[in-house]
Amino acid sequence: MVVTQDEEVVLLSDWIDENPNQVERSLHFATDWYAIKKGATQNYAQAIKEKHFGTKITNEWKRMMAMDVSDVYYDALFTNGKIQDEQKKYQPGDKVRLRIINGSASTYFWVRFAGGKMSVVANDGADVVPVDVDRLIIGVSETYDVIVTIPDTGSYELLSTAEDRTRSTSLWLGSGTKKYAPALPRLKYFEGMKMMNGMMNMDGSMNDMGMKMSLQQMDMNTVMYPEIVDSNENIVTLNYAMLKAPVKTTLPAGPIRELKFELTGNMNRYVWTLDNKTISESDKILIKQGENIRIILTNNSMMRHPMHLHGHFFRTLNGQGEYAPLKTVLDIMPMETDTIEFHASEKYGDWYFHCHILYHMMSGMGRIFSYENTPANPQIPDPVKALRKVYRDDRRFFAGAQIGLESNGSDGEFILANTRWMIQNEWRLGLNAEKGYENEFHLGRLIGRNQWFMPYVGFDWRYRKHGEQEKNLFGQMNTKDQRGVICVGFQYTLPMLFRFDARVDMKGNLRMQIVREDIPVTSRLRMNVMWNTDKEYTSGLRYIVSKYFSVSSHYDSDMGFGAGITITY
Repeated sequence: MVVTQDEEVVLLSDWIDENPNQVERSLHFATDWYAIKKGATQNYAQAIKEKHFGTKITNEWKRMMAMDVSDVYYDALFTNGKIQDEQKKYQPGDKVRLRIINGSASTYFWVRFAGGKMSVVANDGADVVPVDVDRLIIGVSETYDVIVTIPDTGSYELLSTAEDRTRSTSLWLGSGTKKYAPALPRLKYFEGMKMMNGMMNMDGSMNDMGMKMSLQQMDMNTVMYPEIVDSNENIVTLNYAMLKAPVKTTLPAGPIRELKFELTGNMNRYVWTLDNKTISESDKILIKQGENIRIILTNNSMMRHPMHLHGHFFRTLNGQGEYAPLKTVLDIMPMETDTIEFHASEKYGDWYFHCHILYHMMSGMGRIFSYENTPANPQIPDPVKALRKVYRDDRRFFAGAQIGLESNGSDGEFILANTRWMIQNEWRLGLNAEKGYENEFHLGRLIGRNQWFMPYVGFDWRYRKHGEQEKNLFGQMNTKDQRGVICVGFQYTLPMLFRFDARVDMKGNLRMQIVREDIPVTSRLRMNVMWNTDKEYTSGLRYIVSKYFSVSSHYDSDMGFGAGITITY
C-alpha cells in the first residue's frame, strides 16, 4: 500500500431536469431528441456535408439507427455534487489519493489530470499493482483509486468528461493559477458509424472481423477520437489487461461450473437482455456454497455494459495468471468476450447480476444467482410477491403517441408496448364526410432478437363518402368507403428502416403497405412517407421545435394537403 499525504473522495454523477421515468419511456420509443440536443443526429444533410452519404445509406440499409455513444443528454455533470469542486489546501509535491466513484445513472467518464500521469492503485476497492496512465474511462458504478502529485504552484484540474463529450465536471487541487487538463474534442460520429457498418451483418448479428477483442484492449470507438487520430501524442490509456493484483487471487479448491452469457438487445426499442431473455423471462441460476463459478460474457450488442455482481468479488481473467485482479464491475465493450470467476462463498441468499446502466437494468438485463436450499428470509413475508415486483420492471407497458392537428384534419398513432407485446391504434379524421375517417387497431407480438417481425390481429373501421367504385391493386373491390373488418397480418422492418405491413381481412381482401417515418433530413427536419395497395399514399415533413412539439405539413391522398402542428409523446 502506497502511503499518501491525504485522500479525497471524487463522486461523479449526472443530472437531467426531466423526470427519469419520462427518460425511460422516451428511450423505448427511440426518440432522437437527446441526439438533437447533443448535435449528434447524423442526419442526411450532415452526411452529405461531411462526405459520408454512403456511410449513412449503408447504416440504414442494415436497419441501424444513428450511432450514439450515450443515449441520454444530461443537463449537468457533478463532482461531489458540484459542477466545479475545489480543494485548495494542497501544495507542490503533495501526493493525493483520489477515490474516484462513478455514481451516475448511465454516464461513462473519461478522467484526466492536468498535473501529469495518474498512478492507478486500486479498482472496485481491491488493490492493484500501481500502473501509470494519462487517462482512464470509468464505467457506471466502477471505482478507481489513483495517486496524483501536485507538480508545482497552482490549481490542477482533474477533468471528468462524459464519453459523448457533451459536458464535463472538474475537481481542482491546489491554489493559484488554474492549470487545465486537455479538453476532449467532438467525436467523429460518422467514422464510428462507418466502423459499426463493417461490424454489423444484414441479419442484425455482430461480426468482430477476427479481432478477438477483450478487456478494453481494443476500443473500436477510437476511430471517433480526434485526439488519437489527428495527433502524434502518445497517450497511455488504462485497460483491464494492465491491472494486476499484488497478491495471489486464485480461487479455493473446488468444482468449477462454467456459464456462458451473450449480452443482447436492440436500440430501436431499447430492449436489453442476456441470451435474448429478460430477467423476468428466465429462471434463477442455482449455485452451491463452495463451488467456483466461471462466467464467459460475449457482448453482441452496440453498447457497452458494466456488468455488476452483488455480494462477491470476482477474478477478471486478463493474462495475469494467479494475480488476476479482483473486481465487482466489468465494463464489456461491443464485440468483446471476457471471462470472470468467483467463489460461491455465501451460505444462502439471492444475488443480482446485472448491467449497471440504470435504463438497461430496468429493461431486464440481468440474472439472479440463488444459493440452493436458501432458508426463508424473515424480512420478506411474501417471497413470491417480492420476486414478482422485481420482474415487473421489464414487463411494464409504456405509452407513446404522435398526434397531428392540421388544416385538413387530424391523423396520428397511439402505441402501448412492453418488451414483447405492442398495441397500435392509428387514425385519420377528415373535416367532412368526403374526407372521411378511419381507425386501425392492432395487437401484435414482437418476434426475434431484433424484433423486426410482428404478427398481429386487428380491426379496421372506416367511412368515406365518395360515390365512385374503386379497386385495389389486386383487382379486388376497395371497401374503404365503408369498412368494418377483422384482419390478421404482420409487420416487418425492411432495409432502410421501412416498415412493411401485409394483411388479409375477414372478407378476403388483401392489403400491403410500406411506411417510413422520421427520415432525418436535417438535425430537426423529419420526413415521412406511406403507400399501400389500396392506392392510398401520404408524405409529410415535420420540424421539431421541442421534445413534444413540432410544426408539420403533409399531403394525404384522401384528405388532401394540410399544415399545422404535431404533438409527440
